[in-house]
Amino acid sequence: MQDAGLWLRENAQVHRFTHILSIALITAGLVVLADAGTTLVWQEPMSAAYGSLQQSKAADELANLESEFPTAADLAQVAGVKGDAAKAAILAGLFSHRVHQGDAIGRMHIDRMNLDIVLIQGTDTSSLQKGPGHYEKTPFPGQPGTVGVAGHRTTYLAPFRHINDLQAGDEIRIEMPYGVFTYTVTKHEIVDPSDVGIIKPVGYDQLVMTACHPVYSAAQRYAVFSKLTRIDTFAVGGTGAWAAP
Repeated sequence: MQDAGLWLRENAQVHRFTHILSIALITAGLVVLADAGTTLVWQEPMSAAYGSLQQSKAADELANLESEFPTAADLAQVAGVKGDAAKAAILAGLFSHRVHQGDAIGRMHIDRMNLDIVLIQGTDTSSLQKGPGHYEKTPFPGQPGTVGVAGHRTTYLAPFRHINDLQAGDEIRIEMPYGVFTYTVTKHEIVDPSDVGIIKPVGYDQLVMTACHPVYSAAQRYAVFSKLTRIDTFAVGGTGAWAAP
């Protein structure tokens, strides 16, 4: 009888332990699923908080940059130049020598994506944690060729979370310290991460935005192509104010 009683007690303890372990595993699984669901629907919470802090700092950096560029000497170089495109090309070239990897360089507005965010120079890990990054080997807005910008979809504010919502005809507005550049969406493609051909010159000035695809994966890239359709530069009067769109 004692052996039977001991067996029953041990069996009950094993059952209790198994029950507790099962609850713990189920709870852990639910937490993981909840986190993944939050990331898929919105963005990863911890990196979002860090990204928000970095964006705030980047906005301050951009404000300082805008107060320093263009200088009077920079403006003097475009004083006799006719046309916004020609002025922008000169100023963009001067600007490209003033910024470094990780610097705030401008601001991107996209109504379709409800996006208003500071652009960062570079697409390295640290730069993309601050905001969408300008491909360093591509021209700056205003310079001839294809401007490349990359951004996260699920982490660090997930600026390009809804890149797939962009439609042909949508406008993308990039404000640089030397002018404003409006691009109109023409198409989108899903490409391999190694496909560098998407940022090659195509005979006209364009913007290519890229992000990982599908969501929560880096297997491919979602690329949106937009053609430059408008350039606005401020009057060469030293005010630094952009022309009205």
